[in-house]
Amino acid sequence: MLNRSVIYKKITLMLISALLCSFILGGCGSAVVTEHTDTAASDADKTGPSIGIVFDSFVIERWERDRDIFTSTAKELGANVIVGNANGDVNEQISIIDHMIENHVDLLVIVAVDGKTLTESVEKAHKAGIKVISYDRIVNNADTDLYITFDNGEVGRFMAEVINDALPDGGKYMKVNGSSTDYNVTLVNEGFDKTINDDITLIDEKDCADWNDEEAYDYLTAHPEDISDADAFMCGNDSIAGQVVRVLSEQRRAGDVTVTGQDADLEACQRIVEGTQAMTVYKPIEDLAGQAAKIAVEMANGSGPDTDKTISDGAYDVPYISIEPIKVTADNIDDTVIAGGFHMKDDVYLYAGDVSKNDDASSDTSD
Repeated sequence: MLNRSVIYKKITLMLISALLCSFILGGCGSAVVTEHTDTAASDADKTGPSIGIVFDSFVIERWERDRDIFTSTAKELGANVIVGNANGDVNEQISIIDHMIENHVDLLVIVAVDGKTLTESVEKAHKAGIKVISYDRIVNNADTDLYITFDNGEVGRFMAEVINDALPDGGKYMKVNGSSTDYNVTLVNEGFDKTINDDITLIDEKDCADWNDEEAYDYLTAHPEDISDADAFMCGNDSIAGQVVRVLSEQRRAGDVTVTGQDADLEACQRIVEGTQAMTVYKPIEDLAGQAAKIAVEMANGSGPDTDKTISDGAYDVPYISIEPIKVTADNIDDTVIAGGFHMKDDVYLYAGDVSKNDDASSDTSD
């Protein structure tokens, strides 16, 4: 009879072989599936759990950071991590999840393309005895074993506070949201709507399907009246904010209109010090991805999650962990994204010169 280590080694090698075949032969269409391990030989000797994490895409700048921190942390804790990239296609994401279930990963982590379409995938995983974590975006009506994210309501409140401060005598604003299928958009808007002053009125609202920021540019150039009437823009993320600033620049209004965003992308931070974007939201990804990886390994090993908080996914109250985001403006950018090592000071001030609020901030802080 084969001992357990031999059996595990064979199963692991079969998993790696299946993944490689899937990638080479296109078994998951255009999806990218890569295993973050050293070599097949070293992987075969490992005894830790296998964790599959499936991303929406890597179009948004921050997701690559999430991937790298999550995989490195989980690997340090002895886990084997398989990364899937759905390239923004929900069918590809379902296919990758199915593939991981068939290969018996111990736990699944999902960054949903569309949380409303993955209920059956989660049910299939649960039937196979695999726990599921909703990462940053909740999978609706699915009873996942954990939802871990930043406080999206707080993100919306931050945006509204900046617009309130910029328009103390009232004014008009426009919303340019991300994907309507992303439940985080709903949560951000709820926080925003509860906070925005009553004398600041909404002109119009535009959703960008699949977080395609070019839709913001196309819409606003087709509706110049919205640009000319708006005193402020509430933008779904920094990429969308960049397109809004682009249109404002073409109308020579950049810097005169309050533009908000989130994610602390480098270009957004550059716009903040230049004065064309009012704020962004810094999300300490090290905290989110690192904590998620630790919890994922614990859950894959049969324990956790350790939280008393729950949140509704639409049908079930699921265990919930939220990480506090940080509002970033020109006044505190040196003390947040730069001091925290998220961006280098020289990169942030590349086009603005050294006009930092904190002369002691290090210029050689690395990513």
